[in-house]
Amino acid sequence: MTESLVGGASAAPLSMRATAVVAAAIVNAARQILTELEQGRRIDAAILRNAMEAAFDSSDATGGWNWKTAYDACEAATVLFLRRHGATMRAKAASSAAMLSMLMRITALLPTQTRRSEESQSLQQFSTPIGLAYVASVAAAITPADVVLEPSAGTGHLAILAELAGASLVLNEFAESRAGILGEIFPAVSTTRFDAAHINDHLDGRIVPSVVLMNPPFSAAVHVDRPTADAALRHVGSALVRLPEGGRLVAITGANVSPENPVWTDSFKRLQEQGRVVFSAAIDGAVYAKHGTTIDTRLTVIDRVPADDIASLPPSAGIAPDLPTLLGWILQGVPARRPIAGTPTAVEPTIAGPSTPRSVRAYIAQRQPTTAALASDLVATEVAYEPTEWAPTEAGKITDALYESYALQSIRIPGAHAHPSKLVQSAAMASVAPPKPSYRPRLPANVIAHGILSDAQLESVIYAGEAHSEFLSGSWTVDATFDIVAAARDDAENAVRFRRGWFLGDGTGAGKGRQVAGILLDNWLKGRRRAIWISKSDKLIEDAQRDWSALGVERLLVTPLSRFRQGTPIRLSEGILFATYATLRTDERGEKLSRVRQIVEWLGSDFDGVIVFDESHAMQNAVGGKGERGDQAASQQGRAGLRLQHALPNARVVYVSATGATTVHNLAYAQRLGLWGGSDFPFTTRAEFVESIEEGGVAAMEVLARDLKALGLYAARSLSYEGVEYELVEHQLTPEQIRIYDAYAGAFSIIHNNLDAAMRAANITGETGTLNAHAKSAARSAFESAKQRFFGHLLTSMKTPSLIRSIERDLDAGHAAVIQIVSTGEALMERRLAETPTEDWGDVQVDITP
Repeated sequence: MTESLVGGASAAPLSMRATAVVAAAIVNAARQILTELEQGRRIDAAILRNAMEAAFDSSDATGGWNWKTAYDACEAATVLFLRRHGATMRAKAASSAAMLSMLMRITALLPTQTRRSEESQSLQQFSTPIGLAYVASVAAAITPADVVLEPSAGTGHLAILAELAGASLVLNEFAESRAGILGEIFPAVSTTRFDAAHINDHLDGRIVPSVVLMNPPFSAAVHVDRPTADAALRHVGSALVRLPEGGRLVAITGANVSPENPVWTDSFKRLQEQGRVVFSAAIDGAVYAKHGTTIDTRLTVIDRVPADDIASLPPSAGIAPDLPTLLGWILQGVPARRPIAGTPTAVEPTIAGPSTPRSVRAYIAQRQPTTAALASDLVATEVAYEPTEWAPTEAGKITDALYESYALQSIRIPGAHAHPSKLVQSAAMASVAPPKPSYRPRLPANVIAHGILSDAQLESVIYAGEAHSEFLSGSWTVDATFDIVAAARDDAENAVRFRRGWFLGDGTGAGKGRQVAGILLDNWLKGRRRAIWISKSDKLIEDAQRDWSALGVERLLVTPLSRFRQGTPIRLSEGILFATYATLRTDERGEKLSRVRQIVEWLGSDFDGVIVFDESHAMQNAVGGKGERGDQAASQQGRAGLRLQHALPNARVVYVSATGATTVHNLAYAQRLGLWGGSDFPFTTRAEFVESIEEGGVAAMEVLARDLKALGLYAARSLSYEGVEYELVEHQLTPEQIRIYDAYAGAFSIIHNNLDAAMRAANITGETGTLNAHAKSAARSAFESAKQRFFGHLLTSMKTPSLIRSIERDLDAGHAAVIQIVSTGEALMERRLAETPTEDWGDVQVDITP
C-alpha cells in the first residue's frame, strides 16, 4: 500500500519550515514509543497510533500523518533507545553475538512495516535493520579515532552504532523528510542533502572519512524515473574515492551485486583500481521481513588499499540464513584494517559572523553616514505650474525625421531645470499634446530648485497624479480568486470601480526610476505610506533604493518582500515593499497564502496607494493568445499582476516599460488604462481590442500610443542621438591569436566528444539509453551556451589591443572615451574586489580575466 508523505495521495513537497515541524513531531512520537520499549512492551497498532496522534494532534484519517511516517518514528525510537542504553548493553555483552542477540530482541518488539510512501517508493527507502546495521559496524571495525561517513543515512541506524563505537559522524541524506529526522536525533551533526551517487563531488573537500557505512538504493537514481541497474555501484564508487589509503567501506546492496555475477565483474574490476574487495556474502531476505520486504541482500567490504590483481576477486562466502551466521563469517573472514594514511577529519559547520562588505559599493554604503532625512521630517510644498496653450506647429517645424525634439507642451513649471540630456519623441507623439492637468503634487522644494527632478520628470509626476484622480467607467465584481472580473450594476453588492492607471514608456537615460520615486514620494507626503514596487530582478532593489534616496529620503524604506517568508504576515507599519515578478507569481502552498494574497492582506482591500509595475513587459501575454506555434497559455507572471490589480481596485497603478507596447498582446496586463470596456476607446472587450489593433499592425500601435498621450495616460521620451557618428574599427587577428583560437576550438571539440560519457556518469544516460531526456537536453544546451559565452569573451579579449589604440587616438584628439561591454563580468569583478584588502583600495588593480 502506498501513501503520500503526510497527507493525501498527491501531497505537494513540504517547505523547510513544514519539514522541520513534521520531523519534530515524529521525534516526539519516537520519545513516547521509547518509554514503551524501555518497559519491554510490543509496539502494536494501538500504541503506535496513540503516540502519533499525541505528537501530531491529529489522526491518520484526517491526513495529519500516515503509517509510513509512524514507522519512521519507530526507527527513530530505536536510535534513541540505543543512545540511552547502548553503552550499558555493550558493557554487559560478553561477545559480539550477545550484543546482536539483544538488538534482535528490540527488533522483535517493533511492528512489521506494511505500508510505503511515494517518496520511499521512488527513492527505495528501506532502512537497515538494526541487527544488520550492527553486523556492518563489526565488519567496519570502528574505533574512537575514526570518522564515519554514511552517505544515505536514512533514519540513523548505521550512524547510531558508529556513535556508540565513539567515532565522529558525517551524515548525508537526500530525502528532505529523513534529513529532518536526522537533524532532530543527531543535533550535533550537520546533515547534508546531496545525491549520494556523487557524494565525493559534492562533499566539502576538507572532510576525510576513514570508514564508510552505506546502504544505498539498489536500483533507484535521483531524477530518473526508471530502474537504474548500476545505481548501488555508482554510490559505492563515489564514496570509495573519498576514503584515504587504509580506509574501509562496508556496503549493503542487492544480492545480485556480486563479484561472481558476470554482469558486474567488470564493475568490480574497476572498483579494484581504487581499492580491494576483501569480503562478500549474500543475506537471506528474512532479515528484512520487519521492514516490509524479503529481498535478498549482500554485505560487501572494500579496503582502500592497492589490489595485487584487479581481476582477482574473493569468492562469496555464500548466503547467510540469518544474522548470527553472517556475523560469524565476518569475524572469521574479514581481515584486520590497514593503517590510515593521514588524519581523518570531520569538518563542523562554522558559525557565521557579522556580515562584511563584499564589494566597493557595499563598503561605501556601510561606511558613509546617511544624509537622508526621515520621510516624516520632509517639508513638502505644492508644485506650482502654469497651463499653456499648445497648437500643432507650423509647416517646417515638424520634419520628416523619425524623432522630434521633446519639450513640455501643456504646462510650464517655473524654476524647473531642463533635462540634463536632450530628449526626443517620435513624430507621431510630437503631433499631439497631453491635456491640461489640474493635479498638484507635493514634493520637497529642493527637488525642483536643485534639479533633482527635471522638468520632463516632474511632468510625469503631475500626469500620473492626474490619471490617478479618476476612475474607469463602469462597475465590476471580482471573484474570490481575483481572476474573474464581471460587469455589474452600480448598486450591486460588492461592486467596485477601478482607479485609472498611467504608463511611463521612456527609454534609457530619461530616468524612469527617479520618476517612479517622485510619484511614490508625492503620495507618501500625502499620507499614503505603503506602496509596492515590482521589478524583474531582486538585484534592482539597489537601483530602487538609490533613486528613492536621491530625493532625500531614507533608502531603507524600500524593503524587499523576500525578507518576509511566504505565509507569514508582513510586519511593516509603513514602507515601500520591493518584489520581483518571479516572487509575485508564487501560488498558495498548503496553508501558506500566495504572495499576492500576502501583499493584499498587508495593504488591505481599500488600499489607495501606489503599485509600480517596473519593467512591466515582464507581464506580457497575461491572458494568452496566438503565436507562431499556435495557442499560448497565459503567463504566470502576467496573471499574478492582473490578480493584484483586481484585488486592489482603488490602487494607483503605474506601468513602467520602454518596450511595453511592442505588440498588442503585451498590453493585456495594462487593464487600468481603460483601453476596453470604457468610453475612451471603441472596444467593448479585451479580445475585441486585440483583434482590432492586430489588424492595423504597427501603424495602429503608433496611433494607440499617440491617443494615450492625448488622454494624458502615456509618456514616451528617449535620449537624442543627434550628432552621433558611427565608425567600425576592424581588428586583424595575429598569427598567435589564431593559434590560441584553434587550440581552444580543439579543446572544446574534445569536451564535446566526451559529453556522452559525462552524461552517463551523471545518471542522464545509461546502458539502456536515455534515462532523463529533459536533463540530456539541458546538459547539451548548457554546454553550447558555455561554449558561445567562452568564445565571445575570447574574441572580445583579442580585439582589446585595437580598442586601446583607438581610445588613445581619441584621447589625444581631446575626446572622452566611453566603453560599453555587453558581458560586464560584474560578478567576477565583485569577487576579485572582495579578495582585495581595503587598505589597497586607494590604487585598485584587479584582474578579471576569465
